[in-house]
Amino acid sequence: MKKNLFPLIMLILLIMLMSSCAPEAIDISNSIPPNAEPSGFWMGLWHGMILPITFIWSIFNHSVTIYDVVNNGVWYNLGFVLGAGALLGGSSSK
Repeated sequence: MKKNLFPLIMLILLIMLMSSCAPEAIDISNSIPPNAEPSGFWMGLWHGMILPITFIWSIFNHSVTIYDVVNNGVWYNLGFVLGAGALLGGSSSK
């Protein structure tokens, strides 16, 4: 009985994990200051490097986010991914 239950539990956990990664539409029109300057590559790189600390902080403080929604698009995203990858090990083979 327990052996038959294990795959079902793993499937349920996998579905829950995948559904938690679904993007959510956020209405930021009221939260952006009118003179806000979009973050670029270097700020994305910095946000990627401080990702673990910011994530832990965001658990306790709901006004802290790990990703700057006021960004300039592809360059911020590239910096964020490179910063997170560099800090979290990237593609190291060891």
